Formats: sequence, structure tokens, C-alpha cells
Amino acid sequence: RPPAVAVGAHLLGFSDEILLHILSHVPSTDLVLNVRRTCRKLAVLCLDKSLTHTVLLQKDYEASEDKVKQLVKEIGREIQQLNMAGCYWLSGATIEHVARCRSLVKVNLSGCHLTSLRLSKMLSALQHLRSLAIDVSPGFDAGQLSGECKATLSRVRELKQTLYTPSYGVVPCCTSLEKLLLYFEILDRTREGAILSGQLMVGQSNVPHYQNLRVFYARLAPGYINQEVVRLYLAVLSDRTPENLHAFLISVPGSFAESGATKNLLDSMARNVALDALQLPRSWLNGSSLLQHMKFNDPFYFSFSRCTLSGGHLIQRVINGGKELRSLASLNLSGCVHCLSPDSLLRKAEDDIDSGILETLVASCRNLRHLNLSAAHHHSSEGPGRHLCQLLARLRHLRSLSLPVCSVADSAPRADRAPAQPAMHAVPRSFGKKVRIGVQSCPNPFSGQAGPQPSSVFWSLLKSVPFLERLELIGSNFSSAMPRNEPAIRNSLPPCGRAQNVGDSEVAAIGQLAFLRHLTLAQLPSILTGSGLVSIGLQCQQLQSLSLANLGMMGKVVYMSALSDMLKHCKRLKDLRLEQPYFSANAQFFQALSQCSALQRLCLVSRSGTLQPEAVLAFMARCLHVVVCHMFTGESLATCKNLQQSLLRSFQAERPALNVVIFPLLHEGLTNVIRDVPMVHLDEITLFKSRVAEEPPNLWW
Repeated sequence: RPPAVAVGAHLLGFSDEILLHILSHVPSTDLVLNVRRTCRKLAVLCLDKSLTHTVLLQKDYEASEDKVKQLVKEIGREIQQLNMAGCYWLSGATIEHVARCRSLVKVNLSGCHLTSLRLSKMLSALQHLRSLAIDVSPGFDAGQLSGECKATLSRVRELKQTLYTPSYGVVPCCTSLEKLLLYFEILDRTREGAILSGQLMVGQSNVPHYQNLRVFYARLAPGYINQEVVRLYLAVLSDRTPENLHAFLISVPGSFAESGATKNLLDSMARNVALDALQLPRSWLNGSSLLQHMKFNDPFYFSFSRCTLSGGHLIQRVINGGKELRSLASLNLSGCVHCLSPDSLLRKAEDDIDSGILETLVASCRNLRHLNLSAAHHHSSEGPGRHLCQLLARLRHLRSLSLPVCSVADSAPRADRAPAQPAMHAVPRSFGKKVRIGVQSCPNPFSGQAGPQPSSVFWSLLKSVPFLERLELIGSNFSSAMPRNEPAIRNSLPPCGRAQNVGDSEVAAIGQLAFLRHLTLAQLPSILTGSGLVSIGLQCQQLQSLSLANLGMMGKVVYMSALSDMLKHCKRLKDLRLEQPYFSANAQFFQALSQCSALQRLCLVSRSGTLQPEAVLAFMARCLHVVVCHMFTGESLATCKNLQQSLLRSFQAERPALNVVIFPLLHEGLTNVIRDVPMVHLDEITLFKSRVAEEPPNLWW
């Protein structure tokens, strides 16, 4: 038997370098207010410049008002970069303490409560500030900004501005801008029903200073008002294109018609600049020869989401006939139904892709780290080495990947039989019946057909990209009841026929990804028991966020026994989103979920679903770290309101960041939710969207 470890061989026996690396993973509030007081050595290390120069409070839900004030008091002078994005629970008076951090160079206050006067007072004291992120909410008045504040803004080089009202915000004051990021979240109507208009901006200063601009990025939420306002921002760019512009990105859901000003802007860009990153509204690209005239330097990001870009155009106009693009790190082809097909745009959904186009793409972009091919039917033809999964397996540097479910099927369904339907006898007991939590009630994920099949192309793909951190398998016809960027529709299309060949064994193959942190599975109709989920829970120990939607038969929740077994292994899971019709959120489900000790955010979306208020209250009492609880089911408005009030009354005092939204999901889906629930209360996990290659890597923080 080996000798006992000496008492002195503990944490403090490590070198300072190792200890600093360990301490870098401790929340700043704990580091300064708790860990620092344990001993003299840690008291010194916790104040090391490598730990105090950058302070991250984003998603630190335990950072209370008092903790933040004390933190600023003790190390405020040392902080150079401060990220408080999404700290919605902190009052404006607490946010104002940021003014004491006189050495700040970069600060992110997106999602924080700030008035024009508070912003003015704070920025007046931050003379070294060069990077700023803020929200512009109704009531913002640039006329209230002091001269000292405007002097600080004149030195800001990077600005991220989220607009909830038609306004130029602080952009006209930022005369040295090199990077401008604009997020348009303006609703077409006020909560009182009044229609908003971009004409509200008439009379405001409308001379943004773009002469030094290198990066222009605009992301629009749905709604005509956002399009109207972004045109006002683009008007100045159309007059004179910045000479140093190297990234131009506009993300617009739906159609966004070109105007004379935007055409002049694009023509000027084609003549005068060479870009490294490009994203344009689909209506600007469809049917145009714009890509043929654009010049690219060392591109690192392309997004052609929802464009009618053919495979021929992709190869000839973007990759220059197969030219090696080692610099390209992120590529978004979501919704590009023709991007892997020849020039003919008459392709039907069931037609096979041209493997030669994909092979050229893979050979040219070997350093891709983020690839999105979702929202399209990418069917592979028969033949060795021609399957989409086999070709993507050559991209060894992939860190995030989004694929349509039908694209990972081994082969097309046989023509002499109908698509496979889940057999009734194979369906386990519904979750409404008694299930013993912790008792294996589904097939072993590693045996028989439930386990990963080494011969499958999907298994081989995942084996080739072992460092994948984010994976999305989304049905090509999937439509969420609560989407982020599309209108909510009730009657969605049926799953693709080839998706019937993707079931529990393919899900089990995901268990190979030991470094997986984020997983989305949506519209997998052939899930029989969900046994593959157990494999993921056992092996993917780094999993932090899980999103499951429309698995198995739509009329029954067939995978809940397996999900219960999976959850007990997910000790690092922080975010869980479940979207499933007829879901029964009962005591047994919440008992299983309470085993996820690190869980912070929960979202449940279920048409005609039910919930047990007592079970929800008991779950919240057991899971002390849960601060976001959003549930949209078929329960009555009275039941939802009573439960929401009970949760706030019981837990808000001890959890200042508590964000509870319980609301009935009616036939019109998201429409009724937005009307009655402010968007600022809807957390990022509430609304469904693909996140792979959604924006350029390292765009902001």
C-alpha cells in the first residue's frame, strides 16, 4: 500500500504560476472578497495584476449589490477591463460605482440599468476608456451628456450599442471609431400599442464619424422599424466608404430591400476596399454579381445565411476556384439550400449534393474552426468517400459544427418501404406514469443498436474531430415555437425522410466528444427511447448547455426515462432548454433535474404541456443556483401568474438575479409572449436559434 500523502503536499505547494492559473477560474468577487482572506500567500496572489486587470462579472449571478461595491472599493484602481454584460439585477446606483475604476480601458455594460445622466457622470471620470458597450433604452437623451463625457467618447475606438429605441445613441460623439457593433432590438410597437417610427430620430445629431472605421457590424431583430433605423446609420457610409474598412457585416432576418444608398455603398466597397469578413442581407446577394467584384484580403469570416448561393458561385466567387484560404476560420452557410449543388437552382430537397463541391471547399479551407450547414437538405450520394461526414472529417481544427439531421444519415431510405416509424411496443412508459429515478429503465447505451456504431459515417466524423466544443443537429424542417429570428408558426413541415435513419445510435455516438460543452438536438423523429442521451451524460463531462427539441413522436415524450438517467451525470450542466409538445413537467421530472447541481438557467417550451406548481417550487428550493426559470406551457394564465408570483416571493430575496417568466404558450406562439413580456426579460436561452458561426470569432470580448 503506498504511503499516505504528506500533510504539507496541498494546494499551496504548487508554483505561483500554477496557482495563478487556478485562481483565474475563480469568480472575481470570490477571489477578492473570500479567497484572498484565507492566508498570506493567497492574499498576495489574488491581487496579482494578471487577475485584477480584467474582471468578469458576466453571468456571475451571485455578484450582489454589496459584493460589487466592495469589489470596486478594494481593486477598482487596478481594473483595466470590466465585463458586466447582462448584470440586469444590479441597480443604476451600483453600476455608477464603475466611475471609481479610473484606469478602465474597456468596459461592457450591455444589459445594465443606465440613464443618460448616469452614463454621463460615469464616462466623465473614465479618461482612459477606449472600448465601450452600452444599451440605448427609451428615454435616452444625448443632450444630457456633459462635455467631459463627450470628450471621453471622442477617444473611444470600439463601440457596441444595443438599441431598444430609435436613436443614434452615442455614435455621433465617437469621432475616433474604428469598430462599431450595432444590435437593433426595437419593437414595432410600444407596450401601450403605439407604432414606432425612425422619424423619431429626426432632429438628433446624424453625423456619425466613420472615417477611421475598420469594422461595421449590424444585427437586426425582426421588425420593419429595425430596418428603417439601420438605413439611417448606413446613409453616411454610402457617401464615403472608409478606406480602412476590412469587415462589413449586416445580419437581417427575412428580406431587406436594397436602396439607392446601399447600392452606392456596395459599389464603393467593391472598388475601394479589400475585406476580411463579409455578411450581407440575402436580398442584396441573391441574383447579383456582387461577389464577383468584391475583393478579399485574408478573409477569416463569411456568412451567406439564407442566400440562394449555388455551389458554383461559392467555389468560383468566394474561394476563387479552389484557392487555398488558410485564414478562413468561420463559415456560415445556414439555409443555403443550393450551396453544395451545381449552378442549377432547380434542385429539389431530395436531390443529392455534389461531393466535388464540398471536397473543394474542405481542401481550400482546412483551418475552419466554425462551420454551419444547418436549415438545408444536404443528402449524400452512394459511393466510398463521397459522404458529407467523410469529407468534413478532414477538418481537424473544427471547434463548432451545425448540421441538418438528414445529412448524417448513412444512406437514403429504401424505395420499396415507407420511412421507418417508431414501433409502439418500443416506446417506454410515458413520463406521466411512475418511474423510479436512478433505476436504469432504458437499454444500455453501449450495447446493441442503442450504442454508437463504429461503421457509421457520423461516428467516424465525430472520432475525427475530438476537440469539438459545440455541436448542433437540427432537422432541416424544424421550426421552433419560440424562434429568435423567424416568425413563430404553428403548422411546421414534417421531418425530412432521411432523418428517419438517424436515431438513438447516432445520438450515442456524440458521447465520443469528451470536450463537448454545448449540444443542440432538434427534430429527430426516430428517437425510440433516448438511450443515446445516457451515453452523452456519462462521457461528455464538460457539457454546460443542452437544448433538446421535438425528439421522437410528437404526441408522446418517449425519452424522459433516459433523460432522467442522463441528468444525474451532468454535474457541470448550467443551461437546459427543452421544447417538446405535451411535456409533463411533474415531480418526477424536477426530481431528476435537481441532480444537476450546477444548473443556473432552465427554459421549458411546450404546446399543450402541463406543469405542477408544487414540483417547481420544490425544485427551486433544492437547486440553489437556478436564477433563470422560464416556462411556456398550455397552463392557464391564472396558474402561470400565481406560480410566477410564488417563485418571486419565495426566492428573490436570496437570489437577487432571479429572472422568472411563467406564461401560457398560445396558438400564436411567441407573438403573445412578446406583447406581454418585455424582451429584456427573455433570456438568451429562451428563444431558439443556431449559434454556430453566428458572428465572427472574437468579435467583441
